[in-house]
Amino acid sequence: MTDDPAGYSTVLCLAEIAGLVHGFGGAGWSEADFLAFAASLDLRPVIMRQVHSDTVHRLDEVPAGKLEGDALMTNAPGLLLVIRTADCLPVFLVDAKNRAAAAVHCGWRGTEKRILEKAVQAMVRSYGSEPGAMLAALGPCIGSACYEVGPEVRKSFLRAGFPPAVLAEAPGRPGKSLLDLRAANIWLLDGLGFKNDNILDSGSACTHCEPHLLSYRRNPGDSRRMYNFIGFRLGS
Repeated sequence: MTDDPAGYSTVLCLAEIAGLVHGFGGAGWSEADFLAFAASLDLRPVIMRQVHSDTVHRLDEVPAGKLEGDALMTNAPGLLLVIRTADCLPVFLVDAKNRAAAAVHCGWRGTEKRILEKAVQAMVRSYGSEPGAMLAALGPCIGSACYEVGPEVRKSFLRAGFPPAVLAEAPGRPGKSLLDLRAANIWLLDGLGFKNDNILDSGSACTHCEPHLLSYRRNPGDSRRMYNFIGFRLGS
């Protein structure tokens, strides 16, 4: 992943796709910065009210009102799909052949509900996407060493079919576990038939540890969120 002076990071493999605009925002990039950026490219941003659900919206145009849900997908150029995060994992899905993309908000609740899996399946139904040919880019999120969860979360993940390896025992904290959001969502992509080389992982950047990223767990009083976006430009 490469850092842009404007305040967001891009993924080289996605940057090579003609007409595709994307980025994972940082702490210094405000909503005003993001909206000015979108306007400069004649892109219309779609920002949901995120509710930690498994709801996936298909967009053919800008919606009349604010949507509630946690994933957006489109094959309509000119729309910019937005996910706002501050510890949760943002994931972009791209079907370059069919010029379709999705932005998915993967917190622990959405991940446990397999929202990423459902977004891929929705793209298969709507656009004829083939998981084996799709790309998935994972942005910054809280790392497993910093993401302590209780026994109820562990039980819910195991009930949902996730492997025990995505939850490690928290040292010196009986009953507590460390959740690996990245590993859990990569496991879902593997099960859908994504090729390893097509899962573009941003690496070990942890929102809780990195000061240039926002973290709700580190600063619960900070209402700011990072703007993560993807879409195809008009005429592309």
